[in-house]
Amino acid sequence: MHKRLLGKSGLEVSSLGLGCMGLSFGYGAATETRQAIELIRAAVERGVTFFDTAEVYGPYLNEEVVGEALAPVRDKVVIATKFGFTFGDDNKQQNLNSRPEHIRVAVEGSLKRLKTDVIDLLYQHRVDPEVPIEDVAGAVKDLIAEGKVKHFGLSEAGAQTIRRAHAVQPVTALQSEYSMWWREPEQEIIPTLEELGIGFVPFSPLGKGFLTGAFDANATFGSDDFRSKVPRFSPEALAANQSLLAVIHHIAQEKRVTPAQIALAWLLAQKPWIVPIPGTTKLHRLEENLGATDVTLSDSELRNLASALAAVEVHGDRYPAALQARVGR
Repeated sequence: MHKRLLGKSGLEVSSLGLGCMGLSFGYGAATETRQAIELIRAAVERGVTFFDTAEVYGPYLNEEVVGEALAPVRDKVVIATKFGFTFGDDNKQQNLNSRPEHIRVAVEGSLKRLKTDVIDLLYQHRVDPEVPIEDVAGAVKDLIAEGKVKHFGLSEAGAQTIRRAHAVQPVTALQSEYSMWWREPEQEIIPTLEELGIGFVPFSPLGKGFLTGAFDANATFGSDDFRSKVPRFSPEALAANQSLLAVIHHIAQEKRVTPAQIALAWLLAQKPWIVPIPGTTKLHRLEENLGATDVTLSDSELRNLASALAAVEVHGDRYPAALQARVGR
């Protein structure tokens, strides 16, 4: 497995990480714990060193699974987790909370669940408009000084928030959605990250499964599957967005690889400090995704792809309105 540095921080990780959320949260019933642990350990065996989780995934369950899976190899891997929420009595209601005192409580909980004495990369999961980002960065700076955290990250933050946080405590990485069907970060975020020397960790690099070609206009999703609420996965949008898949399928066939591998190789080709974190619950999909690190897109292929993508209009918002209000602050 190739390695990459996240910006100028010196944090080295495998060029593809594993997004662990879907093992416990967001896409239907949680994967059986032993099976989830086996998948994470299979990723380690295949050279993955970068694992992404969060307290909200479950809540809490995903951190416990990741902690147990990685305990035997803790010194060989980088674990990223996130704070930023409190939960209702039923653990279903999510309320933004990045008050410094809560950050400390959240980190203590994450350390226990992850079976570790230090978090390699700690993200603010979503910007909290009630708490100045300088206070958030200052709280994480204190945790870094205490040896409980190594690196500070932000998720789905806007450019000015990134700059303000970075001025207090250098930001190692931004985690936000970025893929062939969500390219908004190219406008302002990626130039900002490049200027400041911050790494980029795209989540949903396969468009929540869409870019693999797994869904046509007739696809349906259970009520416990997040995609059932996403406008981009409505039947109308799925039908309209098949034109994007046609572009990806064409070059995949030419190179004798899969659409997922083209989508991931495209991301890896954008910048050397981009590290996507595709998620999966299946070993054969894990191996397929990791195969993307061996797919090279030539300059001419990238130009052709850029031209083709520019001609495609993607239909549907990527979040329902309530969640869209929490991003890009």
